[in-house]
Amino acid sequence: MIKSCKICGISDLNTLNFLINHSCPPRMIGFICNFKKSPRYVEINKLRELLKVDRKKCEFVAVLVKPDQKILSQIKDLNFDYYQLYDCDPLEIKSIKKEHSKKIITAFTIQNAEDVEQYKKYEDISDIYLFDSKGYEKSMSFDYSLINNIKFNKEVMIAGNIKFNDNLEYLNKIADIIDISGGLETSGFKDNSKIEIFLNNIKNLNNET
Repeated sequence: MIKSCKICGISDLNTLNFLINHSCPPRMIGFICNFKKSPRYVEINKLRELLKVDRKKCEFVAVLVKPDQKILSQIKDLNFDYYQLYDCDPLEIKSIKKEHSKKIITAFTIQNAEDVEQYKKYEDISDIYLFDSKGYEKSMSFDYSLINNIKFNKEVMIAGNIKFNDNLEYLNKIADIIDISGGLETSGFKDNSKIEIFLNNIKNLNNET
């Protein structure tokens, strides 16, 4: 059952303040910390400035693809609640979690059932499972039916080409958290009017349950 959302790829203060001060703010806000191929990547000095805001009820997420020690050292004192990790094996995540004392969103990029089954290797070290497409910086979908009948022991986050005005009922049985980024953009920039519609959609879903 969808209970909350994460809005990812935030790179400017105006959008960040809009989210934080919204009457129905997202549970989580994500920042692309080291994946430079993404147009939503935020370089470290700008990231430090953004994260000085009063986040109020929102939780901040560092999105990291196979992070090295340099980026982990650069962000270690920043105001993050979660590290969202792509392309890391269980030993790497265990080491990062132990050293940095952050909650972990383990991201799985899905193309087939074998990709989904990888979650079993991360049960002891993940706080949230994220099932995403293989698109990375591109908005792509995957076959959500691959996870329909699995009983997970963690919260499940779903990403992958979700649009601001989608009817999310089709994900309500498999997702606890909706993760969205490109679906809230116009010409490559976050669009507050689309964000407004999406957040109200999440609110209405919660009011129905």
